[in-house]
Amino acid sequence: MMTPIAVGLSAVIVAADANAPYALATRLADGATGLPHGRFDPAGHRTFELGLRDWVRAQTGFEPGYVEQLYTFGDLGRELPQAELDDAPSGARLISVGYLGLTPERTDISAFDAVWRDWHRYFPWEDHRKGRPDIIDHAIAPALLSWADAGGKNATARHARIQIAFGLDNQPWIEERTLERYEVLYEAGLAPEATRDGGRKSVKAPAEALGEPMISDHRRILATAIGRLRGKIKYRPVVFELMPEKFTLLDLQKVVEAILGQPLHKQNFRRSLDRSELVVGLGQFTQATGGRPAELFRFRREALREGHVSGVQTPRG
Repeated sequence: MMTPIAVGLSAVIVAADANAPYALATRLADGATGLPHGRFDPAGHRTFELGLRDWVRAQTGFEPGYVEQLYTFGDLGRELPQAELDDAPSGARLISVGYLGLTPERTDISAFDAVWRDWHRYFPWEDHRKGRPDIIDHAIAPALLSWADAGGKNATARHARIQIAFGLDNQPWIEERTLERYEVLYEAGLAPEATRDGGRKSVKAPAEALGEPMISDHRRILATAIGRLRGKIKYRPVVFELMPEKFTLLDLQKVVEAILGQPLHKQNFRRSLDRSELVVGLGQFTQATGGRPAELFRFRREALREGHVSGVQTPRG
């Protein structure tokens, strides 16, 4: 007898401002949060993407613009968060298809059980804008290294994974490794989802260091989206999908910093923008920055037609 398959569709809709990066989340009656999601209906949905758009509108009132398929999650035989789908057939193998969408503003969703949530609430170790978070070296790393030490023949491999993922022992912190960091926390039994899925916490760490859990495998999907976006803004001008029509260069820098979770060098960032020809000054000024008037710029969308378009450079502060 063939195992039935159910396909779940999940959306990571991202907005950002100078303060934080945000993901659109749905709220359940018990207070838990998840991504906008639902089951693909072969009879009612012509494509995965159209089905996804229907679920996002129904659950949040948000009208998605451009979205791209992120990844298909259907691993077997690995220690990973268990996907759940309320109306899936009994015994069905669940396949999660994640999508990434970007929006320049957090629209009003107050009429729905939905919220724009700072994604650092789910991944507090990812925000390095004010320096390396203390929770990495004081809480997360000791717990993970204890788990690695208990790994027997796998101890060396575990140590190497932890060092690379969390930038330990002189390894660089690589912001795109968001998913790898979450997955090693799950395998170590530290992520709250591991306990939920029937695992046993093998080591201990303060709950506030481990971030808020999400339903199903949604935190894994969100981690994948963050890593994808952090990499993509460096080679495609997608960050401008998060910006209003008019913005200051400081506004743009702060949004890039929020997405990367890293501070940038102000002068070098502006020099790189000048060389890229991605933005053009409008000859208009704003005093909203609180200092001297700042010029407003726009994204040169015509650059997309000119070819050879890259993303923004990210010189570190």
